[in-house]
Amino acid sequence: MPGVLVVEDDAALRATVARALRSHDLDVTTADDGASALTAAGQGPGSRFAAVVLDIGLPDSDGRDVCHALRARGIDAPVLFLTARDQLHDLLSGYAAGGDEYLTKPFHVRELLVRLDVLLRHAARRPPPAPEVLQVDPAGHSLDGPTGRQPLTPTEFRLLAALMAATGNVVRRRELARAGWPDGAIVADNTLDQYVARLRRKLRAAGDHGRTIGTVVGVGYRFQ
Repeated sequence: MPGVLVVEDDAALRATVARALRSHDLDVTTADDGASALTAAGQGPGSRFAAVVLDIGLPDSDGRDVCHALRARGIDAPVLFLTARDQLHDLLSGYAAGGDEYLTKPFHVRELLVRLDVLLRHAARRPPPAPEVLQVDPAGHSLDGPTGRQPLTPTEFRLLAALMAATGNVVRRRELARAGWPDGAIVADNTLDQYVARLRRKLRAAGDHGRTIGTVVGVGYRFQ
């Protein structure tokens, strides 16, 4: 039975979704906020969940930041966002955070089941990511490392999470700009460079000296 994590603060909707998924032979775990969702998900790619159904409007954090944190931990289970927002910039920011699918409230449970089934089938073909030591916390907007916690601004959080989610791979400058700033924002090259410099300092302060953000000249950056 594939495991599915359902994160929704509305108790009635959470119960309805969980009941529907269980009736289709899915092993469901529920959470009502971002902190409990991350606790349930675990610390790395060994997570027992094959998919996550994630509300964006959580009481302690933005669901997109929770998705960022999951990706930064190396958890690549597909994420289906539930949201009352249907504006284009909301949809784009969800995909930029690492989401795989969107469902706008109110929705039919049958549609949720169909979309989730597609995601589960696609997820079976994904290779497992490498484990991570550092952790990002979407509720506290911080970086946790061996020597303590470093506070992050919302933009720093999104940039670092995007880099950590692609550990070992180059993330192009335009992709980082989309992850860090609202859709349509004009981001100067030196602005992105300044943020990366600040993140490097915070990585060193967090105590994991084996990790850094490398520059790929003319292309982008790589978390390595």
